Amino acid sequence: MSQADNLVNIIKMNTQREEVWRYPGRIIAKDMHSVLVEAFFNIDDRPFHGITLRTNDRSIERYYSNRWYNIFEIHDRDDDRLKAWYCNVTSPAQFSPGKITYIDLAFDILVYPNGDYLILDEDEFESLDLDEYSQQKALQALDTLKTIVEEKKLSEILKQ
Repeated sequence: MSQADNLVNIIKMNTQREEVWRYPGRIIAKDMHSVLVEAFFNIDDRPFHGITLRTNDRSIERYYSNRWYNIFEIHDRDDDRLKAWYCNVTSPAQFSPGKITYIDLAFDILVYPNGDYLILDEDEFESLDLDEYSQQKALQALDTLKTIVEEKKLSEILKQ
């Protein structure tokens, strides 16, 4: 894979398939159903549930074409210490040359380095106009992510 082949734009969309956020990343590894990416936050510094997300914080991100979630491992821009894991319930990602696209389905789990976690955006999920199939898949993904978190397997998933 050439250097240019490693570069991708990561595109988060809402349920109306409108682009919400776009940022560049670099593919570290990929297999038949997943892509592992390194990216750097392109947002302004902001407090977020007890941590601060900052411009250029490093994120290792695993996207799946056959699962209804993705997982980010967020590291501090200054000393690379682990800040948190962020798990998104999403549609399966779509991979195309130079692009990873997914639809955000609101539910998120923020996991602190000590293993404590918060489930975020439950109200937002309830207000989404999802078909029955997507709603069931999202709820199953949330349960799967809770199991992964509780069994402390997030680091393993990102190293596979």
